[in-house]
Amino acid sequence: RLGESWLRLYQWAPHCLSFGRHEPALRRYHREGILALGLDTVRRPTGGRAVWHAQELTYAVATPSAHFGKLGRAYLEIHRMLADALWEVGAPAYLAPAVRTPAIDAGACFAQPAGGEIMIAGRKVVGSAQLRQGGALLQHGSILLQDNQELVVQLMSGEAAPPPTSALAEPWALASDIADAIAAAAARCWPAAWRRIHHDSAVLSKAAKHYMHYRSAAWTWAR
Repeated sequence: RLGESWLRLYQWAPHCLSFGRHEPALRRYHREGILALGLDTVRRPTGGRAVWHAQELTYAVATPSAHFGKLGRAYLEIHRMLADALWEVGAPAYLAPAVRTPAIDAGACFAQPAGGEIMIAGRKVVGSAQLRQGGALLQHGSILLQDNQELVVQLMSGEAAPPPTSALAEPWALASDIADAIAAAAARCWPAAWRRIHHDSAVLSKAAKHYMHYRSAAWTWAR
């Protein structure tokens, strides 16, 4: 509804490979090999680079743009909230220093951090992207629980997969614990009349009108 803000926390079933909106998936990835492996694929409405959604927790913030102001301010404020939540579950998270944003052809989303992204022990653990449309803002991202993003590299053309980093060789927390910590951190950072919803058929019904577009090969493999 108009003026509402939403924070959604979820995991993917089945696991899925997502491409950024402007990522050259046809040039970077083996489409036939992906199909042969039976992997699900989707193209996000936001930018960024590919993510393998398996041992991770995905977050999404949807809100009127005016609540945060400029893009950079919103990006950092949401990441600070997430970092606070990760501290609550025992992870010493911090924001990466400002660097040049990696090119869209730079490989997997978690291959290298951009400025303001969330790190643990030198490893990027949260990758995010943002979309503004009309007066609305969507920022969503993946919170990596275990370093299994080498699959993304294996699916690229002519590249060898690096081994998992020791910092995330094993899952470092439960997705449910992180979700609870994020919900609590959001309520602290953004005081409001929050209401927790586990399943909303009305919301899902409205979202269903976009299903055919985002599941189509014409969208996923558009470039």
